[in-house]
Amino acid sequence: MNWLPLALLTALCLAFYNFFIKLASNHVSPAVGAVVLQLVAAALGAVWLLRLKLQGQPLAVSSKGLTLAVLAGLGVGLAEILTFVVFQRGVNSSVGTPVIVGGSVLLTAVLGLVLLREILTVQQAGGLLLIVAGIALLSRGH
Repeated sequence: MNWLPLALLTALCLAFYNFFIKLASNHVSPAVGAVVLQLVAAALGAVWLLRLKLQGQPLAVSSKGLTLAVLAGLGVGLAEILTFVVFQRGVNSSVGTPVIVGGSVLLTAVLGLVLLREILTVQQAGGLLLIVAGIALLSRGH
């Protein structure tokens, strides 16, 4: 399967994630919202893991992989809590989400360039500059 349809489906799932955090942010504290969100995500992951195990699929595990997954979990857990806090402060979803997600994309690209020594094409660098411009435009007046 081509990676692009899967990436777009992932984007749709992340859109629902951000949209429902926005809706929940005025009805639940950030800590409660983040814990519920993480418990549901953990349950979903556990079901998927069990399905793979029952199918006899190999499940690669290494200490490095587990450590990196823990660090990713710390990042997403903090991001969830902070997203609830941002939206509780009254930021519109149409502004807060693009700033959060765009900023994430931009910072991830910088980490890839600096730490993984990845290379950008001119078009990719232009795309990142457009993200910077978008964040600047969206955050004006808020």
